[in-house]
Amino acid sequence: MTRLFASLLVLIALTTGAAMAGEDTRSSLYPNVPKAVGDPHPEGNDFMRINHMSLMKHDRDDTVLLGNRDIKYSLKECVACHVVAGPDALPISAEDDQHFCKSCHVFAAVKIDCFQCHNSKPDPQVQIGLLGRVPDLKELATYVDEVSK
Repeated sequence: MTRLFASLLVLIALTTGAAMAGEDTRSSLYPNVPKAVGDPHPEGNDFMRINHMSLMKHDRDDTVLLGNRDIKYSLKECVACHVVAGPDALPISAEDDQHFCKSCHVFAAVKIDCFQCHNSKPDPQVQIGLLGRVPDLKELATYVDEVSK
């Protein structure tokens, strides 16, 4: 009986240790999703989290099959609003684990194949909005050379 009681105490201590230490246990159960730079979705974040794939499939079909380029939820708009800047202040690609899409997809063990054809970084005009300018290619090459040393 004493062993059972001791085992229960150890189990309770292990499961409540983080809460007793003042840590937010809920946040550690979810992926670290970067904050978007644009306006919030009118439908709300929960709606988009639940329905984003259905919306993307619907709009893909509208664009590819029907030729409709005037769609509400384009991948281009998603990438522009959910851009994540790297340590060099430039937008990162879907190859980086900190990319907005990848943060949830890695957590859910779901492969992202959108970026085999689509750009995972925003257009240069969005980069101008983030950086105030389009980066110079020589400047980027110098930076890459310095980082790779």
